[in-house]
This record gives sequence, C-alpha cells and structure tokens, in this order.
Amino acid sequence: MLPRSCVLLLAAFSFAEPRRRNVLLIIADDAGFETEVYNNSVVHTPHLRALAQRSLLFRNAFTSVSSCSPSRSAILTGLPQHQNGMYGLHQGVHHFNSFEGVQSLPLLLSQAGVRTGIIGKKHVGPGSVYPFDFSYTEENASVLQVGRNITRIKLLVRKFLQTHKRETDAGRSRVPGGSEDRPFFLYVAFHDPHRCGHSQPQYGAFCEKFGNGETGMGRIPDWKPVHYTPEQVKVPPFVPDTPAARADLAAQYTTVSRLDQGIGLVLEELREAGYENDTLIIYSSDNGIPFPNGRTNLYHSGIAEPMLVSSPEHRERWGDSSQAFVSLLDITPTILDWFSVPYPVYHLPGSPSAVLLTGRSLLPALVAEPTNWLTVFSSQSLHEVTMYYPIRSILQGAYHLLQNLHYRMPFPIDQDFYVSPTFQDLLNRTRSRQPTHWFKSLDQYYYRERWELYDTRSDPLEVRNLASDASYRAVLEDLRQRLQKWQWQTGDPWVCGPDYVLEEKLTPECRPLYNSL
Repeated sequence: MLPRSCVLLLAAFSFAEPRRRNVLLIIADDAGFETEVYNNSVVHTPHLRALAQRSLLFRNAFTSVSSCSPSRSAILTGLPQHQNGMYGLHQGVHHFNSFEGVQSLPLLLSQAGVRTGIIGKKHVGPGSVYPFDFSYTEENASVLQVGRNITRIKLLVRKFLQTHKRETDAGRSRVPGGSEDRPFFLYVAFHDPHRCGHSQPQYGAFCEKFGNGETGMGRIPDWKPVHYTPEQVKVPPFVPDTPAARADLAAQYTTVSRLDQGIGLVLEELREAGYENDTLIIYSSDNGIPFPNGRTNLYHSGIAEPMLVSSPEHRERWGDSSQAFVSLLDITPTILDWFSVPYPVYHLPGSPSAVLLTGRSLLPALVAEPTNWLTVFSSQSLHEVTMYYPIRSILQGAYHLLQNLHYRMPFPIDQDFYVSPTFQDLLNRTRSRQPTHWFKSLDQYYYRERWELYDTRSDPLEVRNLASDASYRAVLEDLRQRLQKWQWQTGDPWVCGPDYVLEEKLTPECRPLYNSL
C-alpha cells in the first residue's frame, strides 16, 4: 500500500488544473524598424520597448512575401502565397483568395476548441477558410475605426476578453468543481502605419491627421499625437534622402507612435482581464515599408521585419535578442505548438503530395539560441492584379539569391506608393535630371537581371550582383538547388520558370520551351 503522503501527492497531480494558454498576435501594417527596440531613438515607442523587455527580439525575421493579403494569408496558414492561393490582394478588383481546402490557423484552432477573434485589417478570404468566432474588420466596419482608432480597438479587445470570461464562467457553472477554461487566440491587426494618401488624402499621407482633434479630423480619445520634424528622422539607407522623403517619414513616425500607444492599450486590457501570465504574445508586421526598395520587393529591405515573441512560460531569454533566421511562415507552427494542436494530413486540389508546413515552431528559440537556423525563403507573384512580377528568393546566412521570372518587363509600381510624396519626388527628379539622392537609378529599379546574388555582409544595400561572377558559381548553384527544392516541396506553379513549362499530369517535371530564355 502506498504511504498516505504519496496518495495525496498523486491526487494533487490528478486534480491540478491544466495550465491556461492563450495567444495574442499583433500585426502592424507596412511597419519596419522605426521603433526604439530596433535602435531608432527618434520615434517614441515606450510600449513596444516595455514588451521587448518581456520578449525575445529577433534581428533576422523576414516575411515570406512583401504584399499585404499574400503575407497575411501566409501568417494565418503557414503556407507561402503560391501554395495557399492568395497570389495578390484580396479586396476589390484584385479579388484573390486562398484555396477552399486550405486548413488555416483559425480553422484548426476553432476545431480544437480554441475561441478565435480578429480585430482590425483582415484582408484575406474566403471566409470559410478564415473563420473567426469574434470579428470586427473591414468586412463589417470601417477599417479606419477598427484598424487606426486605438480607443475603438481597446474597447473591442475588452469586449472580446469579457465575453470570453463570461463563457468560461458559464462553463464552470455547468461542471461544478471542474474547469472548462477555453483557451483563446486573438489577432489584432492594426492598419497603422499604412499609407492612406491615395484613399483618404484629407487625413495626410499616412493618416497621421486622422483622429488628432483638428477640425474635420475627428478625435481618438486615447491618442496623444506625437509629431516629428523632417530634420529629426533617420532616413533608411535604401530610401532617398530628400526633403520630400523626410517629410513622408515624419508623417509615418506619427502613425508609428499611434500604433505603439494602441499596443499599450491592448496589453493593458490583457493585464486588467488577468490573462497576461497565460498568454503568448507575438508582434510583427506583414511586409516592408512603403518606400522605394521596400514593400513589393524581395530585396532585404522589402522582407526584413520586426518580431518580438513573449512567453510567460519561457522567461529565460526575456530582454535578449536572437540572430536566428526566422520567417512569418513560422507563426502558424509556433501557435499550433503552443496549443499542442497537430497539423492535419491533407491534400490541396491538383496536388499529389500532402501539404507540409515548411516553417518551424519558435518556442525552442525562447529557451536557447538556435545554431542552425540560417535560411528563409520568399515568394512573390502579384500585389495589385496588374502587377504581375513573380520573384522567388532564398536568404541563407550572408548570401541572398533572387530569381526574377518576369525580368524582361519593368518592375511594376502600386497605386498608393505611386502617389506618395517620396515616389513623385523621385519621378520628378529623374525626369528633370536632378540628383535623386538614392543609391540606384529609377531605370535600375525598373529593369532587373533574371538572377541576382548578393553578399549582404559586404554589400548590405544589395548593389553588386554576383550572379555572373565565376568565383561565386558554386554558391549560386547551391542556392538555386535549395530554392527549387523548396518550390517543389510547396507546390509552386512557377517552379519551372519562364523557359520551361510545368507538366504535372503524369510525373511532375519541367519541359523545355526553347524560347531563347
């Protein structure tokens, strides 16, 4: 017979409540490194700074695609855009959607009993693939109100958490003495600091005037606007250093400050509701900033992202930083791992192979620095429906390889970037043959080689293409093979490039076109 103390110990373990686990995913819109946590001392971001002190900060985080809807679909599925079907923007005439059979993160979590919520910019579809139990997005509200009005966002977060708590209490009352704590996944997708000069020009280039209390601008009660002068800003090395660009960046900084204050409000609601010590918090952005060489590009400046991961169960590396190469494709595996939800075995229509996640859980990195996380892949097909310019890339350590499949055509420009003060100034300076104060010419930006290979250690701006350098032939071939292997693994319809056609009815293979490419 067991001693009484052992019986009591076993009973304690048998009836101990399982640890509550929740997730708060915060995604900014077109945000970069204009924050204090990434050494920009000009922009005031105290709330992100406080979050960083409770997080592991990743210095080599990258998006898998530099476009809004495709990136958000990749975040919520763990699949690159060419695999999940969201080749371009979802809204309006662009009308791209993920494939009906895709098993998305909110779908899998809902099936596992996790309550799901989204507040802000959704920008993906169809609804059957991306279902949420609680939803306030551009589909049923103004994106300005649910994505930039931080008071409205605060109240919606409060509503979600209060509703969740009521449901939990009701579940406990149904099971006396038991625990029916249903976990939650809340996705807060801010619309700041996206440009708005093309759609709501009355609010400024970045909607920096929206809600500032001036006549006709409305007022966001919880927002204390912070203004910056063009002279204060730190111009990123890939952006022209001109008065127009500096004024543009100053406006962006104001909306970054609003984003930061909004994040502070969201985290305060989490604390007040008593969930801070049960919740995994992830902060990142969807793609590069909307400046030259940024968003819609797969250059380093277009895919590099901020990323903070805060786990109440993994405090060993709070306040630390990681050099590991991580991807937004890792978000879905991380959250599934946190909830112990397995990824299902399934096939997408037309694919003979089962769908596999090529990302990884980030939870091990919260305990110890990974030694071999050195590779990330990116895949771009379109942005707006007219912007067909497929690019594939692999970044492994210092070497970055890009393949521009449509390289004989000029690189396309999207609408909101085209009307931006920075790009209009660049156009005008180019046309009038004035100095652009940019590291490349507009012609070089438009017309690119099919293969681009860069050593980012010695060439961080990716100016000197090494693809034709014989001394880098082995590096080029190795990266090409790794990139193509990933394309086959992820069912990339563009795997054969412009000079072959994919024949997949029998044995999938690339068949030559003999088109001189």
